[in-house]
Amino acid sequence: MTELRGPDAEHVGVVDFGGQGQPIVLLHGLMGRARTWWPVAQWLLPYGHVVGLDARGHGRAARTGPWTTEQFVEDVAALLRTFDEPAVLIGHSMGGLHAWATAATHPELVRAVVVEDMAPDQRGRTVETWRGYFESWPVPFQSLAHVREFFGSTGNYFAECVEEREDGYHLIADLEDLYEIAAEWGRREYWSFVDGVRCPLLVVEAGDTAMPPGQQAELAARVPKGRHVVVEGAGHVVHDDAPEAYRGAVEAFLSEVLGR
Repeated sequence: MTELRGPDAEHVGVVDFGGQGQPIVLLHGLMGRARTWWPVAQWLLPYGHVVGLDARGHGRAARTGPWTTEQFVEDVAALLRTFDEPAVLIGHSMGGLHAWATAATHPELVRAVVVEDMAPDQRGRTVETWRGYFESWPVPFQSLAHVREFFGSTGNYFAECVEEREDGYHLIADLEDLYEIAAEWGRREYWSFVDGVRCPLLVVEAGDTAMPPGQQAELAARVPKGRHVVVEGAGHVVHDDAPEAYRGAVEAFLSEVLGR
C-alpha cells in the first residue's frame, strides 16, 4: 500500500478512502470538500489508493490565502510528494483546473488527469452574477433533509458541504473567500498550463455545461494524449448527475492508463 508520509500526512484536509497501490487523488470543486467524492471513491478502490484533498478555504483545510491557482497547485503538489509514485489526479470544476495545472508544473508527480466540466478561459465572467443566488439560500438550513430538498438533484452533494451550528446548517466554506477564488478565473486564462500537460488526460464535459462552448474539446485536443467525452443531459456535477456514464468514461480511461 502506498502510504502518506511526513507532515502533510497529518493534514486535517486529507481524507484517506482506502485501497492499495497506485495513488489516486480526488480534487473537489468550488464550495465542495473531499468527502463529496465518497460515492466515486468506492468504485475507484480496485484501481489504487484513493485520497481526497480539501482545498484551502474548504472542508477542514486552512482558511488562509493567498487564493491563487498557483497556491492551490502547490498544496496539491505537497500532498503528491508524500507518495512513492506519481498519482492520478481526478478533479471536478475548480479541482480539474488544479489537476491539469499541477500536471503541467510538476509533471514528475502526475501519471494521468481527469478533468470534469472546467474550461481554461472564462475571462469577462464575474462572480457578481452569482451573489444574488447564493445570498437567496435559506441559511441556516433547518436540517440535512432541508439541504437535500432545496438543492434537488445535487442535494446529496451539498449535504456534504454544510456543517451544523447552533442555529442550523451553514456552508462550511466562506462565501467571500469563494468569490475571491472564482474572481481570478474571470481575469486570466489557463491555456499555458494546458499546453504544458504531457500525461494522459480525459475531459468529461457536462452536456448541459455552463462553460464557454468548445473549450473543453479544445482542452483535450491540445494535450498529446488527451480525449474528450460529453455526457448528454448531465449538469455541472457530472459524477452526481450521471454517475454511471461518468464511471464508465473514467474506468475505461483508467483501465487503459494503468494497464488493467
